[in-house]
Amino acid sequence: MVTWDARTAEGAWVSELSGADAVVNLAGMSIGSWPWTKRKMAELVSSRLRPTNAIVQAIERTASERRPKVLVSASGIDYYGDRGDEVVTEESSAGNSFLAHLTQQWEGAAAKAEPLGVRVVRIRTAMVFGRGAPAFQLLTLPFRLFAGGPLGNGRQWFTWIHINDHVRLYRLAIEDARLTGPVNAVAPDIRPERDVAREIGRVLHRPAIIPAPAFALRLVLGEEAQLLLDGRHALPAKAQSAGFQFQLGGLRQALEDALQSR
Repeated sequence: MVTWDARTAEGAWVSELSGADAVVNLAGMSIGSWPWTKRKMAELVSSRLRPTNAIVQAIERTASERRPKVLVSASGIDYYGDRGDEVVTEESSAGNSFLAHLTQQWEGAAAKAEPLGVRVVRIRTAMVFGRGAPAFQLLTLPFRLFAGGPLGNGRQWFTWIHINDHVRLYRLAIEDARLTGPVNAVAPDIRPERDVAREIGRVLHRPAIIPAPAFALRLVLGEEAQLLLDGRHALPAKAQSAGFQFQLGGLRQALEDALQSR
């Protein structure tokens, strides 16, 4: 095992890239950390760009015939910003929010490996459903406390993916040479957030009737409220075109698995 500072292309880890089949880049501070001060927002950006730039630099320093075949780099479904009822795929344009700009920069840093002869796949991840997923735990906590309900007006489209399918999609990106560029890591059963709230309530046997008004969320969370209030009807077009079969692609099924008792 080797360690690195996630900032520079220096150290023993660089030599580990030589002859590697793939590199998976998941580095980045959690966007769920609160509050989003100006300093924190700068850290959210730098914690993604620095390690990605370092990885690309290390690949560049590796002999061309020994470079990894593929770089699979994390990104976010927030790339598209708040899109209302518009259906978006990997071909759709970027949004205009802070997170949209962040993911554009992040993906741009990863794409610099392409001229080096490396296939680059950028996984645009939605909220991950899983028993150990921090954001998912925060989403479901109000329901456990009998205070759950829709966020804002609840009409925003809510994108999600179960952790098992998320891992399988990364594996597909590594193994399937046909996949390149952005890939939406979202389950096909996309619904308005209010419907998701109802399903969480049903699975936990809790009410889902106490709304969190948009103005209150913005007052408390500031710009971070876009995590809860922005929505986009994103489809997993590339994954499905590559023949990917979701094992937990239904909302109720995924929630039951993620919320079952440990």
